[in-house]
Amino acid sequence: MGAPSQSTADKKATRDAYGEALVELGASRQDIVVLDADLSGSTKTADFKKKYPERFFNVGVAEQNLVGHAAGLALSGFVPFASSFAMFLSGRAWEVVRNSVVYPKLNVKLVASHGGITVGEDGASHQCIEDFAIMRVIPEMTVICPSDFNETKQVIHAIADYNGPVYVRVGRPAIPVIERENYKFQIGKAEVISEGKDVCIIANGVMVNEAMTAVGLLKEKGIHASLLNMATIKPLDKDAIIAKAKECGAIVTCEEHNVVGGLGSAVSELLSEEYPVPVIKVGMKDTFGKSGTWSGLLDYFGLRAKDVVSHAEIAISKKKK
Repeated sequence: MGAPSQSTADKKATRDAYGEALVELGASRQDIVVLDADLSGSTKTADFKKKYPERFFNVGVAEQNLVGHAAGLALSGFVPFASSFAMFLSGRAWEVVRNSVVYPKLNVKLVASHGGITVGEDGASHQCIEDFAIMRVIPEMTVICPSDFNETKQVIHAIADYNGPVYVRVGRPAIPVIERENYKFQIGKAEVISEGKDVCIIANGVMVNEAMTAVGLLKEKGIHASLLNMATIKPLDKDAIIAKAKECGAIVTCEEHNVVGGLGSAVSELLSEEYPVPVIKVGMKDTFGKSGTWSGLLDYFGLRAKDVVSHAEIAISKKKK
C-alpha cells in the first residue's frame, strides 16, 4: 500500500463531502433524517432537502430546539443528523446536547460546519476554536474532525452505523484532497501517514495537509518525522500515541483550535500519565481570531507547515538526553 500523498490540483471542502454523504445515506436508509437551523445552504444539508424533503426539518434560527427535535426523533427510532455552524451548535446548544442527547445516550449525530478560523471573513464571533474542548469534556461523547473530503464521507457513513451521540466538525474552505490507497476510517483509530523516529506530529482537520508538507520540509533538514492523522479526538487512539512517544521521544500536535482543551491537551493528558515526553502544541494560542481570508489567517496565526517545522525542532531540542 502506498503512503498517502497530497493532491496538487484536487481541492474540495469537507462540508461538501457531508452533503454528498447524506444523500447517499438517504438513498439506502429510510431511518436517516436531517435537521438544520436555517443554514442548509452553508452546511450543505440542502442537498438532502432537495432529494428527500419529507425527511428534512428546518427549525429556524433556534439551535436549542434543533438539538431537542433531534433527540425526539432519535427516541422515535430515527437516526437524526443535526447541523448548524460550529459556534452555535457546540456553544448555544451545549446544555441541551449534554442533558437531552449525551446523558441519555441517544443516537444523535451533530455535524457542525464552519469550524475554526478558516471561516475567514465571518470574523472572531463565528470562528469556533473551542468546540473540541467543550464537546470532548462531556462524558461518553465522541468527537471527530476529518482531514479532507474523502475521509469526511467515510466519517459520515461510519457514524451513521455507530449507535451513540457524535460531534463532527467540517470546514468551509476547499482544501487539498489526500490521495490514499485502501484507507478505511475507524472511530478511535489514528491513520499513520508517515514513519520517522526523530519526532511525531499528530494533526487533524485542515492541519493534516500542513503537517504533511512539514514532514517533507523536515526531511530536507535531515529530520525524520512520523505523522498521525488523529481524526478522532475522543476516544483517542491511546495505543498509537504511546507507541510513537516511546519511539520518537517528542510530540507536536497540530489543530485549528485553541491550544487549551483540544487535541494537544488530550494528547498531553494521556502522556503525562502514561509516558511523559515533550509535547509542543501548534494551534490558536489562547486568542480569538480575526476577520480575513482563511489562507491569510492560517499565516497570521502560525498554522502553516513552516510553523510546524519550527515547533518540531523545539520539541526535538527538549527530548531527554
